[in-house]
Formats: sequence, structure tokens, C-alpha cells
Amino acid sequence: MRAVGVDLAAEAARTAVAWLDWSTDGARVSEIQIRADDDLIVEAVMGADKAGIDCPFGWPDKFVDFVTAHRAGHVDVPSDIAGRGWRRDLALRVTDQVVYDMTGLTPLSVSADRIGHTAMRCAGLLAALAREGRPVDRRGTGVVVEVYPSASLKLWKLPYRSYKRSSNLDGLGHLVDELRAAAPWLDLGAYEQICRVCDDAADAVIAALTARASFQGLATVPAREHADCARTEGWIALPTTPLSELHPGNATGA
Repeated sequence: MRAVGVDLAAEAARTAVAWLDWSTDGARVSEIQIRADDDLIVEAVMGADKAGIDCPFGWPDKFVDFVTAHRAGHVDVPSDIAGRGWRRDLALRVTDQVVYDMTGLTPLSVSADRIGHTAMRCAGLLAALAREGRPVDRRGTGVVVEVYPSASLKLWKLPYRSYKRSSNLDGLGHLVDELRAAAPWLDLGAYEQICRVCDDAADAVIAALTARASFQGLATVPAREHADCARTEGWIALPTTPLSELHPGNATGA
């Protein structure tokens, strides 16, 4: 099978795509593209068995309701509007709060952080995929699933902090070393060096590995009580088994 990982940014300059091809012997990074534009991303997803995109697929339902009510002039807020509690559901989706409960990590807020710019691009990509005949189920049941590389790394007991940006190249190199040790069946091939110098490329590989976990049924899905909100807000797939379980010899869907 082919898994694709997309480390999405608001612009192509910081966007990377990784292709992982799986066989009975292992997994091989067959290609990594940085500075990926929309056409390249759509083409990559169209050719994937499962694709993981690192970006929110939607906005919090309560935030959308809040903005709609505010526009109409009928917003209802608590008397203590300075309090942080009531704003939590406006800033964080249900899946973001579940990720925090499971990992202690808080994803960036799509309604209150700059990742909202990236989510706008993502919304356009999801629409483009639908036009191409691959509509996206934001719950992750289709070909595309939302992922969060830092959380995947933490759950796989790999370095998940201090590897971003050029000031942390030593940390990025350490992450690649640890990844190779934890997954000797993963062949980075000619793309190992770019993973050591470009955290976008490394995150795209982690996104593809998480997509593989989702494909194998080894990642979280929305609980029944969260299914409706996940359909509109999106759902982050978190791996539920050690990284070693993705080895083709252990997988059930190779």
C-alpha cells in the first residue's frame, strides 16, 4: 500500500509531502517534495491508499455558532466574560481536547492561532479532492485522515519537542536517529538527509506513518458521542499501538 503524509502550511514554501510504499519486507520513502503546491498535494492524495494531513479539518462547532450569533447581534455570553473557561470550547475542538487528555499536548487553536490560515488552505484542498471524486470524511474513515505528528511521536516514545526550525538541527538529527532505531524496517533511502535538515520533511514522514496506522485500524476514531462533531470539526487520529506494530510483518492490511 502507499501512505502519503502532508505537513501543511499556509503557503507552499513550508509545505512538505512524503510518499511511503509498503511491501512485505518493510516501508520505503519513495519520494519527498518540499515547497509543495496545491496541485501536487491533490495528486499525491489521489494516488494514496491513505493520506495523513497535519492541519485541522474544521473549526469548533461552538465557535462557528458563536460567530454566527455575533454577526446577527444575538450572541449570548456568560456574565464573567473575562473568564477563560467558556472560551475553551470556542478555541478548541472536541478532538483537540481529547488529544490533550490522551497526550498532555494541546494542538494549536484553529480559531485563535495562526494555524487558521493553514486551515483555510486545507479547506480548499478538501474541496478540490471532492471535485476530483475523493470527498473527505473529516472523521478520517475515507482516504484522508487528520494527523498531529508531535502527538504521534510522543505516543511512540520518540523525541517530540525541540526539533523545529534551523536552530534545532541537532534535535532534528536526534529524532531521525531515534526513528531509525525504533523502525529499522523503515528505509529513508536518499531522503534521509533532507529529513535531517528540514523538519517539514520529517513531519511529513511521521504524518505518513500515522496514516499507515489509521489504515491498519491502529489509530483512534471518534467515540459514538463525538461522531457528529467530528463530522464537521475533524478528528485527529492518534496511534494506539507501538511503532513496531506498523511493521508489515505485524500488519493486517498490507
